[in-house]
Amino acid sequence: MSSALPLLNLEKVSKSFVAAEGAAPVTVLRELSFEIGAGESVAIIGPSGSGKSTLLNIIGTLDQPSAGKLWLDGRDLSQLNENELAFVRNQQIGFIFQSHHLLPQCSVIENVLVPTIADKRAGQAKDVTVRAEQLLKRVGLGDRMHHRPGQLSGGERQRVAVVRALINQPKLLLADEPTGALDRASAQGLAQLLVELNREEKVTLIVVTHAINLARQMGRLVEMRDGQLVSTLG
Repeated sequence: MSSALPLLNLEKVSKSFVAAEGAAPVTVLRELSFEIGAGESVAIIGPSGSGKSTLLNIIGTLDQPSAGKLWLDGRDLSQLNENELAFVRNQQIGFIFQSHHLLPQCSVIENVLVPTIADKRAGQAKDVTVRAEQLLKRVGLGDRMHHRPGQLSGGERQRVAVVRALINQPKLLLADEPTGALDRASAQGLAQLLVELNREEKVTLIVVTHAINLARQMGRLVEMRDGQLVSTLG
């Protein structure tokens, strides 16, 4: 770890859903507690239905726990209102999903800059455009900046999604099955890119994946079953 204090701290986090009116709640997460330090890379693995994506959504504040607490960079997220949580999602957390979710009508660089629209600080537009150009060159897309997503391969589109997730210099990067829709070669390339960017950008990386080759490249391996942590390696 690069910091004495954890960047992320979960304390007895549980999550239950009511599938239908009158039905008993379905428990998806069961009193999860763990810490992740700044700059770490962590893979969360486990069978489908074990709660991996639900956990990632709670860490990313896209969903709220039914019980327990979550701290990000020492801040109790349960104490924040919706506007404050939206700011945390925009400025401190980057998201990568299995589907790239790029806007088809926008160019590559326009897609990358979408998360910066909410930030109206003076001089910000020029700074983030320069950063977008630099990151796109870093991931091998310097000559694709003005292409639209439909003109790119699947692997290229996912690299654009990675750059978009990093544009606001987040402290935490969350990736949910980022290689799931890619062919073998593209998946291997993206896995290596995530490892390199974790080191270069000093961003904490959490990856939910079924791809064991990707998982093994992370610094820690966390296994989930039936909504609980069953093992941690690294």
